[in-house]
Amino acid sequence: MLNSLPKRPPDKIIKLIQEFRDDPRDRKLDLGVGVYRDASGITPIMRAVKTAEKRLWETESTKTYTGMVGEAAFRHAMVRLVLGRNAPFDRIASASAPGGTGAIHQGLELVKEGSPNARIWVPDPSWPNHRSMAAHLGFDVEFYRYFDFENRNADFDGMCEDLSGVSRGDVVILHGCCHNPTGADLNRGQWFKLADLLLEREAVALVDIAYQGFGDGLDEDATGVRHLASRLPEMLVAASCSKNFGIYRERTGVLLAMSEQASVAGSVQGTLTHLNRQNFSFPPDHGSRLVTMVLEDGELRSEWEAELAEIRDNLRMLRSMLASELHQRTGSDRFGFVAEHRGMFSLMGASPEQVNAIREKFGIYMVGDGRVNVAGLSKDTVPMLADALVSAGI
Repeated sequence: MLNSLPKRPPDKIIKLIQEFRDDPRDRKLDLGVGVYRDASGITPIMRAVKTAEKRLWETESTKTYTGMVGEAAFRHAMVRLVLGRNAPFDRIASASAPGGTGAIHQGLELVKEGSPNARIWVPDPSWPNHRSMAAHLGFDVEFYRYFDFENRNADFDGMCEDLSGVSRGDVVILHGCCHNPTGADLNRGQWFKLADLLLEREAVALVDIAYQGFGDGLDEDATGVRHLASRLPEMLVAASCSKNFGIYRERTGVLLAMSEQASVAGSVQGTLTHLNRQNFSFPPDHGSRLVTMVLEDGELRSEWEAELAEIRDNLRMLRSMLASELHQRTGSDRFGFVAEHRGMFSLMGASPEQVNAIREKFGIYMVGDGRVNVAGLSKDTVPMLADALVSAGI
């Protein structure tokens, strides 16, 4: 049996990480892997999380199993964080999952249970796992335009034109904020129009919100998903705590499933429990417990929000600096989008050939589509990237 398994290609980003590590040059730069780094190149443990972890170590008395869908306190805290205090709690079922990836997978599994013939609509471009997970589960995958590669903004007209082909019960994957890989988000008015379109087509939104707090603020970054929740009868939300709490390896995420009626939420909750049982029985607890402690303790939450503000300010500074350095070198405003976009990523417009040339000549590693992790930069390395991009003719 095992001899018949196909040889799978290595994950592109994991392969890129290894290539970076194997590069003997002292002056090199990793802008591929999607993690936040501070000015020293370290992904730090947030101060509020470290304090919570110490308290947990001092007070935790058992490592026995918790609930099959995770602790209720964590799930409720995440509903409030993502959907706000006015969320329709009585209509929402939820389940903890191993990271945002696990939450998306469980969301697609839920779709498979309730609407096995649904098509999954994925933005083009998008995080590669969206398509691969949907295809792995046997769904027909459709794509809709999201990014205007010429103007470097969200292609909302193209998006709406393509989504006019959505059928009743189809699932549309959306990025809640800080779009990966483009950094180009929808504005408030576009979210409102999108809600009208989804209502008209009777489609189900599956919102992937992995960077809440990295864009304009916790509430500001949730504008779109909260508006959808106020308008749509049904919706799925996959939220990750990896970035905004800095607990990547703890694999902490949650799936929220909003039903049209409160009377349906119970059966949805039962299905989520069943799916968790089939896939991993009990979700990880350590990270979710830390998140709950931070969100429910006023002092820790204030410190955490201050740390998020520091991250946002650093990302904006790096974006503005890169746009300025590129303007100085080219005399053109064509890179102004870098300062306007939000989150960790931007597509710089580099071809795979240019990406390879930049890696070979400058030791700068980025994904083949030209995605740059802005958080991998520092004040000292922004000019290095600007020189490389201009040298490659981008």
